[in-house]
Amino acid sequence: MASQSLAAATAGHGGARCGRHHVGWRALPNFAAPDWRREGARGGRLRCVGVCLKPVEDDNLSPSAAPVPAPPSRLSADQAVEESRKWGRDSGLLPKPLSLTDLSVTEKGSKVRVAYQGLPGAFSEAAALKAYPQCEAVPCEQFEVAFKAVELWLVDKAVLPIENSMDGSIHRNYDLLLCHNLHIVGEVQLSVNHCLLALPGVKKDELKRVLSHPQALGQCGIALSKLGVIRESVDDTAGAAQLIALKGLRDAGAIASARAADIYGLHILEENVQDVPKNVLRCLVLAREPILPRTDRPFKTSIVFTLEEGPGVLFKALGVFALRKINLTKIESRPQRNNPLRVVDDLNHGTAKYFDYLFYIDFEASMAEPRAQSALSNLQEFATFLRVLGSYPMDTTL
Repeated sequence: MASQSLAAATAGHGGARCGRHHVGWRALPNFAAPDWRREGARGGRLRCVGVCLKPVEDDNLSPSAAPVPAPPSRLSADQAVEESRKWGRDSGLLPKPLSLTDLSVTEKGSKVRVAYQGLPGAFSEAAALKAYPQCEAVPCEQFEVAFKAVELWLVDKAVLPIENSMDGSIHRNYDLLLCHNLHIVGEVQLSVNHCLLALPGVKKDELKRVLSHPQALGQCGIALSKLGVIRESVDDTAGAAQLIALKGLRDAGAIASARAADIYGLHILEENVQDVPKNVLRCLVLAREPILPRTDRPFKTSIVFTLEEGPGVLFKALGVFALRKINLTKIESRPQRNNPLRVVDDLNHGTAKYFDYLFYIDFEASMAEPRAQSALSNLQEFATFLRVLGSYPMDTTL
């Protein structure tokens, strides 16, 4: 007999109690509870340790292109903290959350401020402008800075890469998703065109070295090998283009976007120099509050969970989706950093130590659908931790 469901776990209290908010489970037909941890041994009561936030609409995602605004100044971690202090915004005492009307910034004619990692001309900036064509794109030095910028109300959203069709997952951002209390409200799929750039008048046979982000250099290995150049790593692709322009490096080229060439006054020597013609970058759109899941368009839901120790437990976890005909589009495992090893005592075979993992899963269903709610209720019966990272519209354009 399966153990109690999520609804049964909250019975007798009128719903799920979370932080300052007491929300009836039946009042949440469109969204699952955020963070659940089990108290005690198997079958024990689940306790919500996250923060229940009121979902808001987000209709700003748009696949269309639009004129690109002038690049703003770079936002460093120290500047973000200093600016928050100057405005009297302490990270522990945030302003009153914006209402639905306040967040409908596109309809009001105001610009959404969207953080991304890198300099103007980075591919992440292109993803941000695809999601919000009229936005003010705010460059950040690191992924961590972009997360904090949203939390400190310095920007409205962040668009950050999560996986690439050539190199796979960006593990740093998976870890940051768990460290920060932000919600996935959209995704962006971007076709990547790596260009070989140089100062005007410089020819390919004059290049002695090529600068770019390590991932971009690796994706263009065949072309760079034919050139016989030295590969030099920098923080991001657009940064490589900027460095060549600022220092007037005539012996160096850069792997970056065509927009980076326009911004920094470089010449495109060759386009699509990546090893594989179809190179797709998938990014996530992050916000302080979740959006209302719907059923009128394709939705995707992202979750993270941990499991009890035992044979076939991962099979059971995946089975809750297969039984309800829910398609899984992504599964990623990451070791738990705080408690990396799980000790298992077996009277017959002694004591063993195993890596303890977090499992990230994306599946094609909206949390407004009963089958998705049923799947998560089933999953929590043997999950020791479960968190919904977001339920959001799928990007079907490229």
